[in-house]
Amino acid sequence: MDFLTQTSTLQWLLIIASSVIFFILAPYAKDVTTFFKAEHRGKQPNMVMLTGSLIISWIFAKSITNAANLGLEFGLVGGVAYAGYYLSFAVAGIIIYQLRTQGNYTSIHHFLTDKYGKRAVGLFSILISFRLFNEVWSNTMVIGTYFGEIGTTAYYAAIVVFTIMTLAYTLKGGLSSSIFTDVIQMVLFSILLIIILAVIFNEPEVKVGEMITSGTWSMELGLNLFFAAILQSFSYPFHDPVLTDRGFITSPNITRKSFLWAAVLGGICIVLFSLVGVYAQQTGLQGQAAVEVAKKLGVVLLLVINFIMITSAASTLDSTFSSFSKLLTIDLRLGKTVTFGRITMVLVAVLGTIPVFLNAEILSATTISGTMVIGLTPVFLLWKMKAPQISYFLSVICGLVFGVLLVFEWFPQSLIFTRGKYASLLWINIYGISFSFFFFLLPTWIKRS
Repeated sequence: MDFLTQTSTLQWLLIIASSVIFFILAPYAKDVTTFFKAEHRGKQPNMVMLTGSLIISWIFAKSITNAANLGLEFGLVGGVAYAGYYLSFAVAGIIIYQLRTQGNYTSIHHFLTDKYGKRAVGLFSILISFRLFNEVWSNTMVIGTYFGEIGTTAYYAAIVVFTIMTLAYTLKGGLSSSIFTDVIQMVLFSILLIIILAVIFNEPEVKVGEMITSGTWSMELGLNLFFAAILQSFSYPFHDPVLTDRGFITSPNITRKSFLWAAVLGGICIVLFSLVGVYAQQTGLQGQAAVEVAKKLGVVLLLVINFIMITSAASTLDSTFSSFSKLLTIDLRLGKTVTFGRITMVLVAVLGTIPVFLNAEILSATTISGTMVIGLTPVFLLWKMKAPQISYFLSVICGLVFGVLLVFEWFPQSLIFTRGKYASLLWINIYGISFSFFFFLLPTWIKRS
């Protein structure tokens, strides 16, 4: 009987028990305000709740798996590189604060409709639907790997059961359920992360000093990804309604503070979890870093790491369901009722699970979708500028073109000036953002001339 089989009963107990408890504790939403705006008994979420919700909804199973794997591949530099994406919180917090206080906008869709029209919103909605669709499969796949090898019955069963259980408590309360359970999940994540690091640091072969100084600060060994993440942070957050929806549910000041704190604390959490991968590197492990470390350190730590994955994946999944529901019901006005919102949640749960059976790559969900939306960079950084509608479409379509170049590896290697993994990602983003600004500003230059 193999290692995973021996612990499968306890793992199933964790996944079912946690979901049942969340279902019991989650508030029931009877009206649109509670279901889509997270108001509970007339009160908006406070700063601690909002900050915790932001962090845990972005420290998803996919992220901490990637952080651990990058720690295994590049040392601590890999974790820092991936943490670069958490600059997104600071960028989004500042821009959303300006949109609300200076532009009096009530949502990203409100801003885009006012500035660039309904067609612009249509294109934007397609982009964020793709993002939400990605979030479902890329997180549930991580859960599946703790129950069995990819392609096995246990792997698929865990994914389906986990998705259904998370969907159940999200259907109950919508965004209210999501934010309420996020606070619990953030506390659990913090405790479990401390336990994992304590166990690792107490291993006799571990040298803490070597872990902290591991990796080489070079473009080839991690910094390509770091700079790509920094560049994408100026557009990436705006195509993620899980993040932006939370920017409009409480006062502008509380929102800005929460987003800035989330940038710092979220980045620290990612770097700390990457130490799991650094430990794997030092002990010569191969494969999925978190899974292999769990196997090496015994049943108890496997269950702890499994539970941290369940916690982080559930927080993102419930947020994805509630954001997709709000997108179709409130932002696009395709429905008016909570019932319609619940139906859309079921829809994205079903459609988002299909790629699981097609062996999609987990990291590609971040890097590729992040490049596809770099055309949003000038749209939001230059939001005060009076630009014609064509500027928006030229910039966004330009970003999509560069995203396609990345996906199909069509970008000329002669235009890439660093070496190593993620070099193509970095330079495609550099050129893509530069051209996006050029095309965004071009109609205004032509008009003035």
